[in-house]
Amino acid sequence: MTKERKAQIVTLAVLAGVGAVVAGRSVKWQMPTVSAPAVMQPKADPTPQDTIYAMLDAARDGDPAKYLACYTGQMLTSLEQSVNETGKDGFIKYLKDSNAPIKGVAINEPQVLTDREVKVRIEFVYQERNEVQFMYLEKAGSGWKIARVDATERVKTLIPYGTPVQ
Repeated sequence: MTKERKAQIVTLAVLAGVGAVVAGRSVKWQMPTVSAPAVMQPKADPTPQDTIYAMLDAARDGDPAKYLACYTGQMLTSLEQSVNETGKDGFIKYLKDSNAPIKGVAINEPQVLTDREVKVRIEFVYQERNEVQFMYLEKAGSGWKIARVDATERVKTLIPYGTPVQ
């Protein structure tokens, strides 16, 4: 084999390697790296917002056990009574039906009321309207539970959700 032929083969091999790396990077492939051992990070305590999102997820999924786990006190008692009166299947239908029209949710930062209670403003976005509701959460162990909620108030929206841009 001549020097020219060897140079061509080496050049093609290098180009193929570079092409493979470029193609791999485009699909998020990375070269293996040697790193320090992973340091165990303590898990952050759940926030009031985490509890609200968990409640909304449970409602969307129709999971009464997870939904009820987000509540405490008189709210929990009332919801358990509703489950008993409507039956589990009826309550699942209620959860899914009440959550279906929600297009989005905006949760504000909690307003601290005491060292164990916060107030959170939640805005629910529907196709034709927005509604605001305040939830009061109490510290329960290492997390937060919804203790009570205010009635929802309709919010005037300048541009309804889903309005085409012109």
